[in-house]
Amino acid sequence: MNAENYIKLEFPSKSCNEAYARTAAAAFAAQLDPTLEELGDIKTAVSEAVTNCIVHAYPDTVGRIRMRLRILPENRLEIAVQDWGRGIENVDKAMEPLFTTGGEERSGMGFTIMESFMDRLRVRSKPGRGTTVTLLRRIRSRGEPG
Repeated sequence: MNAENYIKLEFPSKSCNEAYARTAAAAFAAQLDPTLEELGDIKTAVSEAVTNCIVHAYPDTVGRIRMRLRILPENRLEIAVQDWGRGIENVDKAMEPLFTTGGEERSGMGFTIMESFMDRLRVRSKPGRGTTVTLLRRIRSRGEPG
């Protein structure tokens, strides 16, 4: 599918970069003229995806995270967050609400939150090779019925 516009960002898996990724995604999405609610949803989903990389993919080290954003036809925003960390042994199990490998301070709701704020969520992972989370959200045109 041909993108109308795109950006790629790569950054270390440091918690201080989560806010940058969230803000960059919102700034890129702004060209679609989203509502404040839509921007909030995008920022929340990106936050969860990047935090998963930081906490789960690279729990004991600093690794690399790549975020690619694309504007697709029909006002659709695609966000892919990729890491080259541990990977996920069982994606279906990891996507269950309250399941976590991050210790008792983690809620296990990351994928559930991403799914609730996006139109589509796809998770691809290979143990020992990393994970790519792809989020898709259609931005409604102003005045379009909700």
